[in-house]
Amino acid sequence: MTKAREFDIIVYGATGYTGRLVAEYLKDKSGVKWAMAGRSADKLAEVRDLIGAPADTPFVVADASDPASLDAMAKRASVILTTVGPYQLYGNELVAACVANGTDYTDLCGEPAWMRQKIDEHDAAAKASGARICFSAGFDSIPFDLGVLMLQKHCIEKFGAPAPRVKGRVRAMAGKFSGGTAASLKATMAAAAKDPAVIGYLTNPFSLANGFEGPLQPAGNKPEYDESLGSWATNFVMAPINTKNVHRTNALLGHMYGTDFVYDEMMLTGPGDAGQQAAEYVAKTPMIGTPDDPKPGEGPTKEERDNGFYDVLFIAEYPDGRTARLSVKGDRDPGYGSTSKMISETAIGLSEIDGAGGVTTPGAALGEALVSRLQNFAGLTFAVEG
Repeated sequence: MTKAREFDIIVYGATGYTGRLVAEYLKDKSGVKWAMAGRSADKLAEVRDLIGAPADTPFVVADASDPASLDAMAKRASVILTTVGPYQLYGNELVAACVANGTDYTDLCGEPAWMRQKIDEHDAAAKASGARICFSAGFDSIPFDLGVLMLQKHCIEKFGAPAPRVKGRVRAMAGKFSGGTAASLKATMAAAAKDPAVIGYLTNPFSLANGFEGPLQPAGNKPEYDESLGSWATNFVMAPINTKNVHRTNALLGHMYGTDFVYDEMMLTGPGDAGQQAAEYVAKTPMIGTPDDPKPGEGPTKEERDNGFYDVLFIAEYPDGRTARLSVKGDRDPGYGSTSKMISETAIGLSEIDGAGGVTTPGAALGEALVSRLQNFAGLTFAVEG
């Protein structure tokens, strides 16, 4: 274990919708010392009984508005796993407490402007204390972060050099975005209205890349026909956060993908007129940020989660025409069922695997070890397709 603490993992936000799913997942993981944390012991007890966790499951009472309670919580665990977002509203003091106490931290953050602020504020101190601050450990951005990592490792083994161009293409997906994701988007837009610098962080693909500015990146924000795939493609709602995390991982790994690396993400809608019509519909129809968004704490039924899935293809391209392909597939809906398993395995990986402190990404912090955990336990598959 990386740290001799009372708990390997404390799940902060265990009474929320996604936090409950995380707790339900961890209760069946033998050998992991974990606790449930939230503002109310009574509500924690309700969730414990609801998910069938053991009666002696430990509780930690902590509140985002009480920094002392967060500091006390951070001292007790090797890893704090938090589902309490939007993180720009409820995560500041918790990140600071984890950095100060050398405690690893992981979350589901898809808020790039806030993440950039935390990098600037805490990266040096986290390196000094040994805390690994690992953002974006859910559907944004683990399948994409690790998909590109594994494809580039394959390319280096096969061709002797990383691919300068990778395309991420969502082939299929069934599931809903979480209420937390919608709330984070609204909080980000409110922050942008107050601070023009936030717009720059949101629009720059390299805003999390430690000051590095690479080549011009495709916008991926309007329908186009992809000859190589025989399909129309259109904008993918998670691309603005995923692409930034992919470029950050590249920077943290010493530009393993190259300093000329170009990456974008789009969603495939199919061939022919029907594919074009679908692409145009998606391009002009908001997928998130509407009155129909789920509220934080709301989510799909177990049947809906179990019937959800996703299939993402990554295509590597070289100037001389060589290509390689790798897919990442998940066996649950992306926003809840798969996300709760991914962040859980990230936390377990952090608790078991030593590493240098700093504000990091799942790909840079855990890499292939996390891929193995996700394939063995979390229903993900990473497969070379050519």
